[in-house]
Amino acid sequence: MTTLLLSHPSAAEHRVPEGHPERPDRFRAVRETLSAARFAGLLREEAPLGGLDLAALAHDPAYVERIGALVPDSGFLGIDGDTFVSPGTVTACRHALGGAVRAVDAVVAGAASNAFLAMRPPGHHAEAARAMGFCFFNAAAVAARHAVRTHGAARVAIMDFDVHHGNGTQDIFWDDPAVLYASTHEMPLYPGTGAPSETGAHDNIVNVALRSGADGEVFREAMRMAVLPRIDAFRPDLIVVSAGFDAHHRDPLASLRLTAADFAFATRELCAIAASRCGGRLVSVLEGGYDLVGLSESVAAHVGALMEAAA
Repeated sequence: MTTLLLSHPSAAEHRVPEGHPERPDRFRAVRETLSAARFAGLLREEAPLGGLDLAALAHDPAYVERIGALVPDSGFLGIDGDTFVSPGTVTACRHALGGAVRAVDAVVAGAASNAFLAMRPPGHHAEAARAMGFCFFNAAAVAARHAVRTHGAARVAIMDFDVHHGNGTQDIFWDDPAVLYASTHEMPLYPGTGAPSETGAHDNIVNVALRSGADGEVFREAMRMAVLPRIDAFRPDLIVVSAGFDAHHRDPLASLRLTAADFAFATRELCAIAASRCGGRLVSVLEGGYDLVGLSESVAAHVGALMEAAA
């Protein structure tokens, strides 16, 4: 068994205005990091071009149609002050959707033990009918829904350790007992959601708010006490990870103090639950991470841990 890496050059063609933190260099940094010799054992595939019908697994069809039609001839269309569409955006999103579905198919079929989808733009802020926070379509949510509807998964757990709360994922699965959504995030911070009192219609939402300045010790304790036991008790048939690395201490958009070793810890713990509950089946989707050094170090630690679990 091995770890499947899915990516596509279109991820660099989603353009943003000068100075925007969610820039094509993020994808280039991840690609360069994973080209190192230590990652030679990865099974590599291009993320296929997915149809917009895949987005409708998690999003309102009218919203999907509206975003799908936003293909400017040049320049940018602003959705809000942070979220911009360029000529290559929808194509990049479609490859992310196709990659998310392919990752699920591969781990369910046993072609890989786990998978990492290295695409941009990120997705976890995209609500059922709203683009925001750099995000348009929620690839992690699509992966979870695809596992349920195509492969018959009874339960899917999503773990989100991006420093920002995944309001979009919470919105999509608030009333879905088949999906457990767990998030660790800095609070107060954008987008303002993610209070521990937000628990979902079926007690299927787990929010762990961390204060500004919290370090890896605090994060690991939160994982051990509040997150990992809930995921294990849920007995998932698949684990999906919203893998944002902006809780790294170098990141300019937040104030947590994590290191790459902390992301490796979280990954190993999630892989251990996957090994115990669902044959190792785990799909990870890149979310945030805006300092290129911190992003590169963290992706290396995360993917390295995935490969260890798959060996």
